[in-house]
Amino acid sequence: MTYCVGLRLKDGLVVLADTRTNAGVDNIATFCKLHVVEIPGERMICLATAGNLAVTQAVVNLVSEGFESLESGIMETLAKAPTMFRAAQIVGEAVRKVYEIHGEAMRAQHVGFDVALLLAGQIKGRSPRLFQVYSAGNFIEATEDTPFLQIGEHKYGKPILDRAARYDSELYDAIKLVLVSMDSTLRSNLTVGLPVDLLVYKKDALAVDIRRRIGEEDPYFRSLREQWSTALREAYLAIPRPDWAR
Repeated sequence: MTYCVGLRLKDGLVVLADTRTNAGVDNIATFCKLHVVEIPGERMICLATAGNLAVTQAVVNLVSEGFESLESGIMETLAKAPTMFRAAQIVGEAVRKVYEIHGEAMRAQHVGFDVALLLAGQIKGRSPRLFQVYSAGNFIEATEDTPFLQIGEHKYGKPILDRAARYDSELYDAIKLVLVSMDSTLRSNLTVGLPVDLLVYKKDALAVDIRRRIGEEDPYFRSLREQWSTALREAYLAIPRPDWAR
């Protein structure tokens, strides 16, 4: 399993993905699940993946190297998509193409076609956008009312986002928010693990601002985990007991 989260804010985009994959308790490995297509000055697109590793890698390869689209009849890649909406359509088509190739064989082996992706980025002359693509190839988009999307083991990291994520949140403050969301997931689910990959993108920069791998020994992340735990304990203790309790 995995956990990935993306925020679309007024000042840009923040995406965070873990790196753990596992096929049982004794077969754990680390794979990058955050992939970037960057043409400085022209576009920055990133793709975060969750689900069956073979499926997600096949989708990433298709949208990177190109495939003939049944819809347009031309070779499509994220590097050539004219808009982020078309980029989301291309990713959806790639998911369906992988299913067409491998779906029947996977069913025969009783393997589920499990894939979900976050697509975030900006193309010159357009606005930054964030999409979640499902295993059927359809997708939804983050909005000002709901500026975050999650894939994978999302339930542990969602409460802090529900309470604190706002479209007008400061871009660099959002780094703290996604890291707290990830820390909550790491503490509650062993199938999600360090290191994690962080990407920060400033609106209209058309190039990555921050791309950083954060591991167990990262001093900032260690401090954040400790301070968040302390703050939660102090807040819990500061709340008065109910007047009906003795």
